[in-house]
Amino acid sequence: MLGALGAAALGGGLQAAPTQTPNVVLIFCDDLGYGDLGPYGSKIPTPNIDRLAQDGIRFTNMCSADPVCSPSRAALLTGRYPTRIGVPRVLFPQDKDGLNLNEITLANVLKDRGYRTACVGKWHLGRPVEYLPTSRGFDQYFGIPYSNDMTPRVLMKDTQVIENPAKLDSLTARYTQAATEFIRASKGSPFFLYMPHTFPHIPLAASARFRGKSPQGLYGDVIEEIDWSVGEVLKTLREAGVERDTLVMLSSDNGPWYQGSPGRLRGRKGSTYEGGVREPFLARWPGRIPRGKTTRALASLMDVFPTVTKVAGGKLPAAPLDGVDMWPLLTGSETPIERPPLLYFNAWDLQCARWKNWKLHVSRHNAAAYSPGPPGGIHNFHLTRPELYDLANDPDESYDVAAERPEVVAQIQQQIAKMIPTFPEPVQKAYADSKARPSSETMPAGAWPR
Repeated sequence: MLGALGAAALGGGLQAAPTQTPNVVLIFCDDLGYGDLGPYGSKIPTPNIDRLAQDGIRFTNMCSADPVCSPSRAALLTGRYPTRIGVPRVLFPQDKDGLNLNEITLANVLKDRGYRTACVGKWHLGRPVEYLPTSRGFDQYFGIPYSNDMTPRVLMKDTQVIENPAKLDSLTARYTQAATEFIRASKGSPFFLYMPHTFPHIPLAASARFRGKSPQGLYGDVIEEIDWSVGEVLKTLREAGVERDTLVMLSSDNGPWYQGSPGRLRGRKGSTYEGGVREPFLARWPGRIPRGKTTRALASLMDVFPTVTKVAGGKLPAAPLDGVDMWPLLTGSETPIERPPLLYFNAWDLQCARWKNWKLHVSRHNAAAYSPGPPGGIHNFHLTRPELYDLANDPDESYDVAAERPEVVAQIQQQIAKMIPTFPEPVQKAYADSKARPSSETMPAGAWPR
């Protein structure tokens, strides 16, 4: 598929921008921890994912746009903050809305380029038919349209329910079969396979082939089956003769929930500490992306949209993007990409900002994620003493260095002040409300307001 033009570009080295339309495979796990895969230090065997890392590039500072499911997926597929596009929180089966209908998804862009498109797995961007994948740029859909702990737990093919409740123990195997069949059927045409796995979101389940296999219990069984699935997808690309024509990416929506490992990072799913938002990210494209590389430069999952759009020769939407083209990082560059701070929200409430290797916490809720609120209700408190962390030397956000680096605090605060007015009114109001609700001056750094 690269053809003579692509081959000529390779002669100039791996930095050359692609000139053809690659196939795109995006494998996206659910609640996978930063430390849950072999390339990131896990003890769970993941040989196929290890090989993907060896054959491509590993990111160590890839961040989700949000620490929970629906918002992070909305941002991934649009390149825009979830608070801009109608998905500030997790969606439920009974919700009547979803990702704003005027938003353009990556599938829309690639379909306009002549790609065959399929979504296999968890969708979670709206249950009504007009919000389902087949209405958002995907030719076909197979999967559970939201989290597997929600009721009713239905399995869908396109817009029809084919199983209720969905059987979880065979789900990864069935997703894999659907994905590999799509690849084989798409030979000769560029294709986009978006494969958002249901697991390791709880309740966990694995097939008989994998259940009881891992010393790390059922969670380990689930990860090993996902690794098998990755291996089957890669094998199918090879057998179909399109391996060298395909950009493969693997990541997750947010940090681990009750099980799983965030590695050395502080926090878990639902938290805007790094453990809730920093994700494993691997990418492989033989001949285009160098083998065995690691980049420590900051990137966001919102960058996937503009990057893939560019390499596929697609047209960017008129709405401004928050993601940036990260192609230089995919070629192994360690040079940071200039960008505004990455903002992290809890629903509409701004919590913190990541700029280069600095993380500034500016406000915090008075209850941890998934914990009961206090008697007076859950509120967001403006930190009268913002907390600054040097993530290059303190990845677990243990040592507040705001007092030592006031100029960094001031610079990030100035950039936040410029960015907030560009967001919808609910964000601006929540920001103003939290500033009017200051935390105690005596509150210890890193503590919950109380």
